[in-house]
Amino acid sequence: MRPPSQFGNDITNTTTNGNNDGDGFDPNGNGGGPIPPSIAHLGGTLICARLAGNGVIRVVRRCDDAKENGTNLDLSECQLMQVPDAVYHLMRNTELKTCDLSCNVIKKIPPKFAVKFSLITDLNLSHNQMSKLPDELADLALERLDISHNSFTTLPQVVFKMPKLRQLYANNNSIIEVESDEKTIKSESLELVDLRNNPLTPQCYDRLRGAKLHFHLELSERVQEDWEDLTI
Repeated sequence: MRPPSQFGNDITNTTTNGNNDGDGFDPNGNGGGPIPPSIAHLGGTLICARLAGNGVIRVVRRCDDAKENGTNLDLSECQLMQVPDAVYHLMRNTELKTCDLSCNVIKKIPPKFAVKFSLITDLNLSHNQMSKLPDELADLALERLDISHNSFTTLPQVVFKMPKLRQLYANNNSIIEVESDEKTIKSESLELVDLRNNPLTPQCYDRLRGAKLHFHLELSERVQEDWEDLTI
């Protein structure tokens, strides 16, 4: 027995033979506890039993909490590989202001995220496996964005297109280059950009240090490599 079609294929991580079908939940997710009302109406005990071991109960409970507080959706540490379509369905009548997706295994955010959660001002994507962001995020009125502890190799240019972004945390990534000419790094709203603990190239590091920026830029102290010391 499968969940109703309006939830798509990502409401559960299992197929009929118990394999992961890439629906958005890590197979190591855990459920447990009482069945939330939002899951109880999905179609009986067979569905509930099937979902209980895949972290879906936790996700739906968090969605229920968000509906109650009306502003904050906390999906941190839910073993998510993506944002399931079921989440968009469950939150369709809630005007979220903050969304926490940290500490999952998410590799990408789909463009529809910006459409479904168009009112959020605080987005936490830290501690995932992301390497890029969709351009559609520029349509959000984000004031705070945390993409720290991910797999970015360059700083996404979309962050400089967000009209109200004040705080950007991009520390602890694999960023080696940041385009720093006036056209790409200019932002009227930015107050803080954290780029600590990134392997910036020497040229990029020096360029950022010498750039005239109107926001505070956090950089780790660069340690000179042995190959850079020409006196050796």
